[in-house]
Amino acid sequence: MDDAQLFRYSRQILLPQVDVGGQQKLAQSKVLIIGLGGLGSPVAMYLAAAGVGHLVLVDFDRVELSNLQRQIVHETAHLGEYKSVSAQAKLQALNPDVQITVVNQRFEDEAFLETLMSDVNVVADCSDNFATRFATNAACVRRGIPLVSGAALRWGGQVAVFLSAQKLQPCYRCLYNDSEEETEVCSEAGILAPLVGVIGSIQAVEVIKVLLGIGESLCGRVLLFDAYAGKWRTLKLYKDFACPVCSQNHREKLPTTHPLEWE
Repeated sequence: MDDAQLFRYSRQILLPQVDVGGQQKLAQSKVLIIGLGGLGSPVAMYLAAAGVGHLVLVDFDRVELSNLQRQIVHETAHLGEYKSVSAQAKLQALNPDVQITVVNQRFEDEAFLETLMSDVNVVADCSDNFATRFATNAACVRRGIPLVSGAALRWGGQVAVFLSAQKLQPCYRCLYNDSEEETEVCSEAGILAPLVGVIGSIQAVEVIKVLLGIGESLCGRVLLFDAYAGKWRTLKLYKDFACPVCSQNHREKLPTTHPLEWE
């Protein structure tokens, strides 16, 4: 790192858990961000600001006026642009040192997902539907890539980390089965603008912790936030040994505990 970079990241480098070595590790890392909406906005901005070296931005949608209430990576001048392109402009203005790869298309098949994840260190799922979440999770399990998942609606949100490369850890499919259907979306149910900032910021924290191998991640837990009540809760999540995604090659004894329980 040169003097300008050392000064840019100086407050982060002061943290003994990060230091210069950790900052260099972030600069060498690659993160895939799926969805550049309410959650993807703070995730992308904080990872870029923190000095993650390469961000892959995936979103096929275009910026609409109703997005600007909460999707802070976009601006009024970007209306009609692809969200990934709009986000790229904002992120490179924020930190020109970060390499940005833009992907303006839907997930079409497994081969496409495999290509996206070919050399990624962590995936941040900021999508808004189960189909994308399930496909992303399955691809992460196949490649053993850490997945940081977030979701938000109305006044509530959740964050979880899935390290499915570790044999006894759950995957996203252990939390939700594939019969789950989206009953509501924010265009119908509504969503509080700062809520996605809170959830997305926590996702960014978890991504950095996983990249640096520091702290206690949310792996095996689901962190829930009720903004209306001002309450945080944590659910313990156990591996589902009947999961068709992460347990299909395992024959371990079923756990005696319920897959979800309060900590």
